[in-house]
Amino acid sequence: MRGVKRVVIVLTLLVVAVVVLGFVLENQQEVSLSFLSFATAQMPVSVFVVVALILGMLVGPLLGVVVRGRRRGVVSKSHD
Repeated sequence: MRGVKRVVIVLTLLVVAVVVLGFVLENQQEVSLSFLSFATAQMPVSVFVVVALILGMLVGPLLGVVVRGRRRGVVSKSHD
């Protein structure tokens, strides 16, 4: 059973890697993003999207840990 699980995980990661690679190769047009008064240098669209993906993958779980920690704190305080 462990072997099947590992194979599924590896195949899933390979599919994700191929999809990201295809996205990067298809989105090479140069753009500049501006927000409020800040602007970036001209870079391919794929750079911005992949950076946003990575940041979301990092920030999402961190927010989940913070929210879960606050819930535990509220629950433990209410029982005191």
